[in-house]
Amino acid sequence: MTGSADDRAPSARRFSVNALLDGFFFVFAGLAAVWLAWLLLDESFRWGWWGLLLAIAFWVVLSYLVLPRLHRILTSIYVPDYFIGRTRTSDGLLGDPVNVAVLGSEDQLHAALAAARWTRADDITLGSTWRIIASTLTRRSYDEAPVSPLFLFGRMQDFAYQQEVEGNPAKRHHVRFWRCPDGWLLPGGYRVDWLAAGTFDRAVGLSLFTLQVTHKIDADTDIERDHIVATLAGADPAVRVTVIRDFATGYHSRNGGGDTIRTDGDLPIVDVRRLLRNGEPLPADEIDRSVPVTELSGGV
Repeated sequence: MTGSADDRAPSARRFSVNALLDGFFFVFAGLAAVWLAWLLLDESFRWGWWGLLLAIAFWVVLSYLVLPRLHRILTSIYVPDYFIGRTRTSDGLLGDPVNVAVLGSEDQLHAALAAARWTRADDITLGSTWRIIASTLTRRSYDEAPVSPLFLFGRMQDFAYQQEVEGNPAKRHHVRFWRCPDGWLLPGGYRVDWLAAGTFDRAVGLSLFTLQVTHKIDADTDIERDHIVATLAGADPAVRVTVIRDFATGYHSRNGGGDTIRTDGDLPIVDVRRLLRNGEPLPADEIDRSVPVTELSGGV
C-alpha cells in the first residue's frame, strides 16, 4: 500500500528561498570579484608608471579576494565535509595532514609542550601580523610568530606551538591542535582528546593556488611528525606513545598552499595523562582508558 502525499511530505526536500538567495549571492560575489580584478588589470596598461600601482592592486584583489572566493565556491561542491585526516584552509582547500593525536587535558598538553621547549604561537592580530612581516624581512627572531588558520571539525585550531630554527622566522617547526568533540571517535573506534597537524616551514613564498604570501613547507611531513613526538617523549619519561599503523593510506598530495606533501599514513598517539597534576600522579582510572598497546591497526 502506498502512502498518501501527506505521508510523504515530511521526507520531501523543502524549497528554501533563503538558501537560494544565499547561493546566488555567494556565486555573484565571486563573479563580481573576477570582474573587479579584470578592470584593474585592464586599466594598469593605460596608466604608465601608475599602472605599476594598479598591477599591485590587481595582485592584491586577485590573491586575497578573487581566488579565495572561487576556491570557496568550488570546494563547497567537491571537498568532503567530514573527517578524512586532512585539515582545510579558510578558503576550503585541503590543508596539512592530521598526523598526531594526543590523550590528556589541555593543561597537561601545555605542560608537555613547554617541557619539550615548544613556544606557543601568538594569535593573529594586526600587531602580530605586522611583527612577523617585519621580522621576516629583517630576519629577526620572533619565537611566538603566529601561524595561519587551518580548520578541523568546522573550526580553527585551538592553539599552535612552534620552534624557530636558527633565529630565522621563515624556518620553524610548528604544530596546530584541535580539541576533539565530546564522544567523537577516530575511524577504527579509537578515542583521543586532541588531533594535531605538524609541518616544517622551510621558506617564505607565494601560494600556488591563491598567489598569497605564505610559508612553504617541507614535503616530508612524517619527519616533522616524528620530531614532534620525539621531543614530547624525550622531555618527560611519563609521556607514552602508541602508533596506529596505516591509519591512512600513504599518499603524495598538495596542501592548501600548493606545497607537495607525502606521508606513510601512520598516526602516533601521544599520551600525556601520566604527567603530574598539582604534584600528584593521576588516578589509575584516568590512565587505564588509554590505548594499551604500542602498535595498532586502523584506517580512515
